[in-house]
Amino acid sequence: MAKTEIGNGLDLGGSAETMTDINGSSYGSEPEENGDRQVDRYGFTGGAQQSPGDTNAEIPNHVLRERETKWLEMLNNWDKWMAKKHKKVKERCQKGIPPSLRGRAWLYLTGGKVKREQNQGKFQELDMMPGDPKWVDIIERDLHRQFPFHEMFAARGGHGQKDLFSVLKAYTLYRPDEGYCQAQAPIAALLLMHMPAEDAFWVLIQICEKYLPGYYSSGLEAIQLDGEILNALLRKVSPMAHRHLKKHKLEPILYMTEWFMCAFSRTLPWASVLRVWDTFLCEGVKILFRVGLVLLKCTLGSQEKLKACQGLYETMELLRNIQPQYMQESFLVHEIIHLQLSEKDIEKEHHAQVRRWKDSHGELHSKSPPRMHGAKAIMAAEPPNKQDLKQRPAIIVEPPLGLMEDKDVAQNAKESVISKRKLLKKTILPQEEPINPYLPPADASALLNNVSTGGSKESLSSADHDTYL
Repeated sequence: MAKTEIGNGLDLGGSAETMTDINGSSYGSEPEENGDRQVDRYGFTGGAQQSPGDTNAEIPNHVLRERETKWLEMLNNWDKWMAKKHKKVKERCQKGIPPSLRGRAWLYLTGGKVKREQNQGKFQELDMMPGDPKWVDIIERDLHRQFPFHEMFAARGGHGQKDLFSVLKAYTLYRPDEGYCQAQAPIAALLLMHMPAEDAFWVLIQICEKYLPGYYSSGLEAIQLDGEILNALLRKVSPMAHRHLKKHKLEPILYMTEWFMCAFSRTLPWASVLRVWDTFLCEGVKILFRVGLVLLKCTLGSQEKLKACQGLYETMELLRNIQPQYMQESFLVHEIIHLQLSEKDIEKEHHAQVRRWKDSHGELHSKSPPRMHGAKAIMAAEPPNKQDLKQRPAIIVEPPLGLMEDKDVAQNAKESVISKRKLLKKTILPQEEPINPYLPPADASALLNNVSTGGSKESLSSADHDTYL
Protein backbone atom coordinates (compact mmCIF):
# COMPACT_ATOMS: atom_id res chain seq x y z
CA MET A 1 0.00 0.00 0.00
CA ALA A 2 1.28 3.50 -0.81
CA LYS A 3 2.69 5.55 2.00
CA THR A 4 -0.27 7.89 2.38
CA GLU A 5 -1.99 6.37 5.36
CA ILE A 6 -1.32 7.97 8.72
CA GLY A 7 -2.33 7.07 12.23
CA ASN A 8 -5.93 8.23 11.99
CA GLY A 9 -6.64 6.14 8.91
CA LEU A 10 -6.79 9.02 6.44
CA ASP A 11 -5.84 7.87 2.94
CA LEU A 12 -4.91 10.67 0.58
CA GLY A 13 -5.03 8.46 -2.49
CA GLY A 14 -7.72 5.87 -1.88
CA SER A 15 -9.75 4.47 -4.72
CA ALA A 16 -10.91 6.43 -7.72
CA GLU A 17 -14.41 6.57 -6.27
CA THR A 18 -13.28 8.24 -3.04
CA MET A 19 -11.27 10.99 -4.71
CA THR A 20 -13.89 13.68 -5.05
CA ASP A 21 -13.46 17.21 -6.27
CA ILE A 22 -14.59 20.41 -4.59
CA ASN A 23 -18.10 20.01 -5.95
CA GLY A 24 -18.48 16.36 -5.06
CA SER A 25 -17.82 14.88 -8.50
CA SER A 26 -15.12 12.25 -8.85
CA TYR A 27 -11.58 13.26 -9.83
CA GLY A 28 -10.74 9.65 -10.51
CA SER A 29 -13.70 8.70 -12.71
CA GLU A 30 -13.14 8.22 -16.40
CA PRO A 31 -14.14 11.16 -18.61
CA GLU A 32 -17.01 10.45 -20.96
CA GLU A 33 -16.20 9.98 -24.62
CA ASN A 34 -17.65 13.03 -26.30
CA GLY A 35 -16.04 14.61 -29.31
CA ASP A 36 -18.12 17.79 -28.90
CA ARG A 37 -16.74 18.69 -25.47
CA GLN A 38 -15.06 22.07 -25.34
CA VAL A 39 -11.41 22.32 -24.31
CA ASP A 40 -10.66 25.34 -22.15
CA ARG A 41 -7.49 27.42 -22.44
CA TYR A 42 -5.74 25.18 -19.91
CA GLY A 43 -6.53 21.90 -21.67
CA PHE A 44 -9.48 20.73 -19.53
CA THR A 45 -12.47 19.17 -21.26
CA GLY A 46 -14.63 18.93 -18.13
CA GLY A 47 -14.53 18.40 -14.40
CA ALA A 48 -14.61 20.89 -11.56
CA GLN A 49 -11.34 22.58 -12.56
CA GLN A 50 -12.42 23.41 -16.10
CA SER A 51 -12.39 27.14 -16.78
CA PRO A 52 -15.87 28.63 -17.38
CA GLY A 53 -14.51 30.52 -20.38
CA ASP A 54 -14.91 34.01 -18.92
CA THR A 55 -12.72 36.21 -21.10
CA ASN A 56 -13.09 39.29 -18.87
CA ALA A 57 -10.19 38.16 -16.67
CA GLU A 58 -7.83 37.59 -19.59
CA ILE A 59 -4.83 39.90 -19.86
CA PRO A 60 -4.77 42.15 -22.97
CA ASN A 61 -2.32 40.94 -25.61
CA HIS A 62 -0.14 44.06 -25.53
CA VAL A 63 0.27 43.74 -21.75
CA LEU A 64 1.12 40.06 -22.12
CA ARG A 65 3.77 40.83 -24.77
CA GLU A 66 5.34 43.44 -22.47
CA ARG A 67 5.46 40.96 -19.59
CA GLU A 68 6.99 38.29 -21.81
CA THR A 69 9.73 40.72 -22.87
CA LYS A 70 10.50 41.54 -19.23
CA TRP A 71 10.59 37.89 -18.23
CA LEU A 72 12.90 36.99 -21.13
CA GLU A 73 15.28 39.72 -19.96
CA MET A 74 15.18 38.35 -16.41
CA LEU A 75 15.75 34.77 -17.48
CA ASN A 76 18.71 35.81 -19.67
CA ASN A 77 20.33 37.47 -16.63
CA TRP A 78 18.83 35.37 -13.85
CA ASP A 79 21.72 35.51 -11.38
CA LYS A 80 21.90 39.31 -11.53
CA TRP A 81 18.14 39.75 -11.08
CA MET A 82 18.00 37.38 -8.14
CA ALA A 83 20.99 39.02 -6.47
CA LYS A 84 20.10 42.67 -6.99
CA LYS A 85 16.42 42.90 -7.96
CA HIS A 86 14.73 40.00 -6.18
CA LYS A 87 11.90 42.27 -5.02
CA LYS A 88 11.02 42.99 -8.65
CA VAL A 89 11.12 39.26 -9.48
CA LYS A 90 8.71 38.63 -6.59
CA GLU A 91 6.35 41.38 -7.77
CA ARG A 92 6.28 39.94 -11.29
CA CYS A 93 5.53 36.47 -9.94
CA GLN A 94 2.65 37.94 -7.92
CA LYS A 95 1.26 39.54 -11.09
CA GLY A 96 1.37 36.14 -12.78
CA ILE A 97 4.03 34.60 -15.02
CA PRO A 98 3.15 34.74 -18.76
CA PRO A 99 1.78 31.32 -19.82
CA SER A 100 4.36 30.96 -22.61
CA LEU A 101 7.23 31.28 -20.11
CA ARG A 102 5.71 29.71 -17.00
CA GLY A 103 7.49 26.37 -17.35
CA ARG A 104 10.88 27.96 -17.94
CA ALA A 105 10.35 30.42 -15.06
CA TRP A 106 9.40 27.59 -12.66
CA LEU A 107 12.54 25.70 -13.72
CA TYR A 108 14.70 28.70 -12.81
CA LEU A 109 12.82 29.69 -9.63
CA THR A 110 13.15 26.22 -8.08
CA GLY A 111 16.78 25.74 -9.03
CA GLY A 112 15.74 22.83 -11.25
CA LYS A 113 17.71 24.30 -14.18
CA VAL A 114 20.97 24.20 -12.21
CA LYS A 115 20.18 20.72 -10.88
CA ARG A 116 19.57 19.47 -14.42
CA GLU A 117 22.80 20.96 -15.79
CA GLN A 118 24.82 19.47 -12.93
CA ASN A 119 23.31 16.03 -13.54
CA GLN A 120 23.40 15.72 -17.32
CA GLY A 121 22.02 12.37 -18.46
CA LYS A 122 20.87 11.31 -14.98
CA PHE A 123 17.16 11.35 -15.79
CA GLN A 124 17.69 9.36 -18.99
CA GLU A 125 19.72 6.84 -17.00
CA LEU A 126 16.96 6.46 -14.40
CA ASP A 127 14.30 6.28 -17.10
CA MET A 128 16.04 3.29 -18.67
CA MET A 129 16.10 1.36 -15.39
CA PRO A 130 13.21 -1.03 -14.58
CA GLY A 131 12.33 0.36 -11.15
CA ASP A 132 11.18 -1.33 -7.94
CA PRO A 133 8.16 -3.55 -8.81
CA LYS A 134 6.45 -2.50 -5.58
CA TRP A 135 6.41 1.19 -6.56
CA VAL A 136 5.94 0.57 -10.28
CA ASP A 137 2.69 -1.30 -9.61
CA ILE A 138 1.27 1.47 -7.40
CA ILE A 139 2.32 4.23 -9.83
CA GLU A 140 0.69 2.43 -12.77
CA ARG A 141 -2.58 2.15 -10.84
CA ASP A 142 -2.50 5.86 -10.02
CA LEU A 143 -1.85 7.23 -13.52
CA HIS A 144 -5.47 7.42 -14.70
CA ARG A 145 -6.52 9.25 -11.53
CA GLN A 146 -4.46 12.36 -12.26
CA PHE A 147 -6.53 15.06 -13.98
CA PRO A 148 -8.54 12.61 -16.11
CA PHE A 149 -10.42 15.53 -17.69
CA HIS A 150 -7.25 17.14 -18.99
CA GLU A 151 -6.49 16.37 -22.63
CA MET A 152 -2.90 15.47 -21.78
CA PHE A 153 -3.85 12.70 -19.34
CA ALA A 154 -7.27 11.58 -20.62
CA ALA A 155 -6.03 8.69 -22.77
CA ARG A 156 -4.84 5.53 -21.01
CA GLY A 157 -1.29 4.89 -22.15
CA GLY A 158 -1.12 8.29 -23.86
CA HIS A 159 2.00 10.45 -23.92
CA GLY A 160 0.93 12.33 -20.78
CA GLN A 161 0.53 9.19 -18.70
CA LYS A 162 3.79 7.76 -20.10
CA ASP A 163 5.73 10.88 -19.10
CA LEU A 164 4.05 10.90 -15.69
CA PHE A 165 5.09 7.29 -15.13
CA SER A 166 8.67 8.06 -16.19
CA VAL A 167 8.96 11.01 -13.78
CA LEU A 168 7.46 9.20 -10.78
CA LYS A 169 9.42 6.00 -11.38
CA ALA A 170 12.63 8.00 -11.75
CA TYR A 171 11.95 9.68 -8.40
CA THR A 172 11.66 6.30 -6.63
CA LEU A 173 15.05 5.33 -8.07
CA TYR A 174 16.60 8.70 -7.20
CA ARG A 175 15.24 8.58 -3.65
CA PRO A 176 14.80 4.86 -2.82
CA ASP A 177 14.61 5.75 0.89
CA GLU A 178 11.37 7.65 0.22
CA GLY A 179 9.91 5.71 -2.68
CA TYR A 180 6.56 6.97 -3.94
CA CYS A 181 3.73 8.88 -2.28
CA GLN A 182 0.40 9.33 -4.07
CA ALA A 183 0.36 13.09 -3.39
CA GLN A 184 3.40 13.44 -5.67
CA ALA A 185 1.40 12.37 -8.73
CA PRO A 186 -0.72 15.54 -9.14
CA ILE A 187 2.39 17.64 -8.47
CA ALA A 188 4.28 15.87 -11.26
CA ALA A 189 1.26 15.99 -13.60
CA LEU A 190 0.90 19.73 -13.13
CA LEU A 191 4.58 20.23 -13.94
CA LEU A 192 4.29 18.09 -17.09
CA MET A 193 1.56 20.40 -18.37
CA HIS A 194 4.24 23.12 -18.57
CA MET A 195 7.58 21.44 -19.31
CA PRO A 196 9.27 18.29 -20.70
CA ALA A 197 9.63 15.20 -18.51
CA GLU A 198 13.29 15.79 -17.63
CA ASP A 199 12.61 19.33 -16.43
CA ALA A 200 9.51 18.19 -14.52
CA PHE A 201 11.63 15.54 -12.76
CA TRP A 202 14.19 18.04 -11.49
CA VAL A 203 11.55 20.55 -10.39
CA LEU A 204 9.76 17.73 -8.53
CA ILE A 205 13.08 16.89 -6.81
CA GLN A 206 13.47 20.53 -5.74
CA ILE A 207 9.90 20.75 -4.41
CA CYS A 208 10.27 17.54 -2.41
CA GLU A 209 13.74 18.35 -1.06
CA LYS A 210 13.74 22.15 -0.70
CA TYR A 211 10.18 23.47 -0.51
CA LEU A 212 8.37 20.62 1.27
CA PRO A 213 11.06 18.40 2.84
CA GLY A 214 9.68 15.39 4.68
CA TYR A 215 6.15 15.76 3.28
CA TYR A 216 6.36 12.51 1.34
CA SER A 217 8.41 10.47 3.81
CA SER A 218 7.09 7.50 5.78
CA GLY A 219 4.96 8.58 8.75
CA LEU A 220 4.15 12.02 7.29
CA GLU A 221 5.54 13.76 10.37
CA ALA A 222 6.35 16.94 8.48
CA ILE A 223 2.78 17.45 7.25
CA GLN A 224 1.42 16.78 10.74
CA LEU A 225 3.78 19.40 12.18
CA ASP A 226 2.70 21.92 9.54
CA GLY A 227 -0.92 21.16 10.40
CA GLU A 228 -0.23 22.21 13.98
CA ILE A 229 1.60 25.31 12.74
CA LEU A 230 -1.42 26.22 10.59
CA ASN A 231 -3.72 25.76 13.57
CA ALA A 232 -1.55 28.01 15.78
CA LEU A 233 -1.36 30.72 13.10
CA LEU A 234 -5.14 30.55 12.62
CA ARG A 235 -5.59 31.54 16.28
CA LYS A 236 -3.99 34.89 15.41
CA VAL A 237 -5.54 35.40 11.97
CA SER A 238 -9.12 34.30 12.79
CA PRO A 239 -9.79 33.56 16.48
CA MET A 240 -13.43 32.68 15.72
CA ALA A 241 -12.51 30.03 13.14
CA HIS A 242 -9.89 28.63 15.54
CA ARG A 243 -12.38 28.39 18.43
CA HIS A 244 -14.92 26.63 16.22
CA LEU A 245 -12.43 23.98 15.06
CA LYS A 246 -11.21 23.45 18.61
CA LYS A 247 -14.77 23.17 19.94
CA HIS A 248 -15.58 20.35 17.53
CA LYS A 249 -12.15 18.70 17.93
CA LEU A 250 -11.46 18.97 14.19
CA GLU A 251 -7.76 18.15 13.84
CA PRO A 252 -5.83 20.04 11.11
CA ILE A 253 -4.65 16.79 9.53
CA LEU A 254 -8.27 16.02 8.57
CA TYR A 255 -8.73 19.04 6.30
CA MET A 256 -5.29 20.39 5.33
CA THR A 257 -3.39 17.25 4.27
CA GLU A 258 -4.46 17.31 0.62
CA TRP A 259 -4.25 21.12 0.51
CA PHE A 260 -0.57 21.17 1.43
CA MET A 261 0.71 17.85 0.07
CA CYS A 262 -0.74 18.58 -3.37
CA ALA A 263 -0.01 22.33 -3.07
CA PHE A 264 -3.71 23.09 -3.70
CA SER A 265 -3.50 21.58 -7.21
CA ARG A 266 -6.62 19.45 -6.53
CA THR A 267 -8.57 22.07 -4.61
CA LEU A 268 -8.66 25.41 -6.43
CA PRO A 269 -9.94 26.48 -9.87
CA TRP A 270 -7.11 26.10 -12.36
CA ALA A 271 -6.50 29.81 -12.90
CA SER A 272 -6.04 30.16 -9.14
CA VAL A 273 -3.80 27.06 -8.99
CA LEU A 274 -1.36 28.59 -11.47
CA ARG A 275 -1.26 31.98 -9.72
CA VAL A 276 -0.70 30.30 -6.34
CA TRP A 277 2.12 28.21 -7.82
CA ASP A 278 3.78 31.27 -9.38
CA THR A 279 4.06 32.85 -5.92
CA PHE A 280 4.70 29.55 -4.06
CA LEU A 281 7.74 28.66 -6.16
CA CYS A 282 9.08 32.20 -5.74
CA GLU A 283 8.40 32.79 -2.03
CA GLY A 284 8.14 29.30 -0.57
CA VAL A 285 5.80 27.43 1.74
CA LYS A 286 4.48 30.56 3.45
CA ILE A 287 2.21 30.95 0.40
CA LEU A 288 0.54 27.59 1.14
CA PHE A 289 -0.01 28.70 4.74
CA ARG A 290 -1.50 31.98 3.54
CA VAL A 291 -3.89 30.22 1.15
CA GLY A 292 -5.00 27.84 3.91
CA LEU A 293 -5.53 30.69 6.38
CA VAL A 294 -7.51 32.75 3.85
CA LEU A 295 -9.82 29.81 3.04
CA LEU A 296 -10.39 29.02 6.73
CA LYS A 297 -11.02 32.64 7.64
CA CYS A 298 -13.42 33.21 4.75
CA THR A 299 -15.31 29.96 5.43
CA LEU A 300 -15.47 29.94 9.24
CA GLY A 301 -14.51 33.47 10.25
CA SER A 302 -17.88 34.97 11.21
CA GLN A 303 -20.88 34.06 13.34
CA GLU A 304 -23.16 34.19 10.33
CA LYS A 305 -21.07 31.60 8.48
CA LEU A 306 -20.91 29.28 11.49
CA LYS A 307 -24.71 28.99 11.69
CA ALA A 308 -24.59 26.51 8.81
CA CYS A 309 -22.12 24.15 10.54
CA GLN A 310 -23.12 23.23 14.07
CA GLY A 311 -21.08 20.02 14.22
CA LEU A 312 -17.93 18.29 13.05
CA TYR A 313 -19.57 16.66 10.03
CA GLU A 314 -21.13 19.92 8.79
CA THR A 315 -17.83 21.75 9.23
CA MET A 316 -15.94 19.12 7.23
CA GLU A 317 -18.52 19.35 4.45
CA LEU A 318 -18.12 23.11 4.37
CA LEU A 319 -14.35 22.82 4.07
CA ARG A 320 -14.68 20.19 1.34
CA ASN A 321 -17.01 22.47 -0.61
CA ILE A 322 -15.55 25.95 -0.16
CA GLN A 323 -17.61 28.70 -1.76
CA PRO A 324 -16.32 29.55 -5.28
CA GLN A 325 -16.05 33.29 -4.56
CA TYR A 326 -13.33 32.63 -1.96
CA MET A 327 -11.26 30.62 -4.46
CA GLN A 328 -11.68 33.04 -7.37
CA GLU A 329 -8.31 34.04 -8.84
CA SER A 330 -8.25 37.82 -8.30
CA PHE A 331 -9.83 37.65 -4.82
CA LEU A 332 -7.58 34.86 -3.56
CA VAL A 333 -4.34 36.33 -4.92
CA HIS A 334 -5.16 39.73 -3.41
CA GLU A 335 -5.83 38.15 -0.02
CA ILE A 336 -2.70 36.00 0.11
CA ILE A 337 -0.43 38.86 -0.98
CA HIS A 338 -1.78 41.17 1.72
CA LEU A 339 -1.94 38.64 4.56
CA GLN A 340 0.88 39.43 6.98
CA LEU A 341 2.80 36.19 7.45
CA SER A 342 6.57 35.91 7.09
CA GLU A 343 9.14 33.13 7.02
CA LYS A 344 10.19 34.14 10.54
CA ASP A 345 6.63 33.65 11.81
CA ILE A 346 6.55 30.13 10.36
CA GLU A 347 10.01 29.18 11.65
CA LYS A 348 9.22 30.51 15.12
CA GLU A 349 6.03 28.44 15.29
CA HIS A 350 7.85 25.45 13.76
CA HIS A 351 10.38 25.37 16.62
CA ALA A 352 7.55 25.63 19.16
CA GLN A 353 5.64 22.74 17.57
CA VAL A 354 8.78 20.56 17.38
CA ARG A 355 9.25 21.02 21.14
CA ARG A 356 5.63 20.03 21.77
CA TRP A 357 5.98 17.02 19.46
CA LYS A 358 9.03 15.77 21.35
CA ASP A 359 7.20 16.17 24.66
CA SER A 360 4.21 14.13 23.47
CA HIS A 361 5.64 11.77 20.82
CA GLY A 362 9.38 11.66 21.46
CA GLU A 363 12.05 12.29 18.83
CA LEU A 364 11.09 12.76 15.18
CA HIS A 365 11.77 9.63 13.13
CA SER A 366 12.20 11.49 9.84
CA LYS A 367 15.39 13.57 9.64
CA SER A 368 14.39 15.99 6.89
CA PRO A 369 16.75 18.68 5.59
CA PRO A 370 15.92 22.28 6.55
CA ARG A 371 13.17 23.95 4.58
CA MET A 372 14.17 26.56 1.99
CA HIS A 373 11.82 29.54 1.89
CA GLY A 374 11.65 30.24 -1.81
CA ALA A 375 13.87 30.87 -4.81
CA LYS A 376 16.23 33.37 -3.17
CA ALA A 377 17.02 31.04 -0.27
CA ILE A 378 17.70 28.14 -2.65
CA MET A 379 20.07 30.22 -4.77
CA ALA A 380 21.86 31.54 -1.67
CA ALA A 381 22.33 28.02 -0.28
CA GLU A 382 23.59 26.64 -3.61
CA PRO A 383 25.15 29.48 -5.66
CA PRO A 384 24.87 28.45 -9.32
CA ASN A 385 27.59 28.49 -11.92
CA LYS A 386 26.80 31.07 -14.59
CA GLN A 387 27.18 28.37 -17.24
CA ASP A 388 24.44 26.33 -15.55
CA LEU A 389 22.00 29.25 -15.95
CA LYS A 390 22.70 29.70 -19.65
CA GLN A 391 19.61 29.17 -21.76
CA ARG A 392 19.90 26.52 -24.41
CA PRO A 393 19.00 26.89 -27.17
CA ALA A 394 19.57 30.65 -27.13
CA ILE A 395 16.68 32.49 -28.75
CA ILE A 396 17.53 35.73 -30.59
CA VAL A 397 14.68 37.65 -32.16
CA GLU A 398 15.61 40.30 -34.72
CA PRO A 399 13.15 42.92 -36.00
CA PRO A 400 11.91 42.55 -39.61
CA LEU A 401 14.08 44.34 -42.22
CA GLY A 402 11.20 46.66 -43.08
CA LEU A 403 11.29 48.13 -39.57
CA MET A 404 15.04 48.81 -39.59
CA GLU A 405 16.79 51.97 -40.73
CA ASP A 406 19.10 51.76 -43.77
CA LYS A 407 22.15 52.33 -41.58
CA ASP A 408 21.05 49.45 -39.33
CA VAL A 409 20.76 47.17 -42.34
CA ALA A 410 24.25 48.14 -43.51
CA GLN A 411 25.71 47.68 -40.02
CA ASN A 412 24.06 44.27 -39.60
CA ALA A 413 25.28 43.18 -43.02
CA LYS A 414 28.83 44.22 -42.12
CA GLU A 415 28.68 42.33 -38.79
CA SER A 416 27.23 39.32 -40.58
CA VAL A 417 30.14 39.27 -43.04
CA ILE A 418 32.70 39.43 -40.21
CA SER A 419 31.04 36.65 -38.19
CA LYS A 420 30.74 34.40 -41.25
CA ARG A 421 34.41 34.90 -42.10
CA LYS A 422 35.40 33.88 -38.57
CA LEU A 423 33.18 30.81 -38.78
CA LEU A 424 34.67 29.80 -42.11
CA LYS A 425 38.20 30.04 -40.69
CA LYS A 426 37.26 27.82 -37.73
CA THR A 427 35.70 25.12 -39.90
CA ILE A 428 38.85 25.00 -42.17
CA LEU A 429 36.86 24.52 -45.35
CA PRO A 430 38.62 23.56 -48.60
CA GLN A 431 39.43 26.43 -50.95
CA GLU A 432 36.39 27.39 -52.98
CA GLU A 433 35.10 30.36 -54.88
CA PRO A 434 34.66 33.58 -52.84
CA ILE A 435 31.30 33.81 -51.14
CA ASN A 436 29.18 36.85 -51.83
CA PRO A 437 27.45 37.83 -48.55
CA TYR A 438 25.05 40.08 -50.46
CA LEU A 439 23.37 37.31 -52.43
CA PRO A 440 19.77 38.01 -53.41
CA PRO A 441 17.13 36.15 -51.33
CA ALA A 442 16.54 33.59 -54.09
CA ASP A 443 20.15 32.37 -53.86
CA ALA A 444 20.64 32.66 -50.11
CA SER A 445 20.84 28.88 -49.80
CA ALA A 446 24.16 28.96 -51.67
CA LEU A 447 25.74 30.83 -48.79
CA LEU A 448 24.38 28.39 -46.22
CA ASN A 449 25.65 25.41 -48.18
CA ASN A 450 29.23 26.67 -47.70
CA VAL A 451 28.95 26.83 -43.91
CA SER A 452 29.42 23.75 -41.72
CA THR A 453 26.28 22.79 -39.77
CA GLY A 454 28.13 20.56 -37.32
CA GLY A 455 27.76 23.05 -34.48
CA SER A 456 23.97 23.04 -34.62
CA LYS A 457 23.55 19.55 -33.19
CA GLU A 458 24.07 20.66 -29.58
CA SER A 459 21.33 23.29 -29.64
CA LEU A 460 18.86 20.81 -31.04
CA SER A 461 19.68 17.89 -28.76
CA SER A 462 16.83 16.19 -26.95
CA ALA A 463 18.37 17.12 -23.60
CA ASP A 464 17.91 20.84 -24.32
CA HIS A 465 14.72 20.98 -26.37
CA ASP A 466 12.35 23.73 -25.32
CA THR A 467 8.74 22.78 -25.94
CA TYR A 468 7.21 25.31 -23.60
CA LEU A 469 8.32 28.61 -25.08
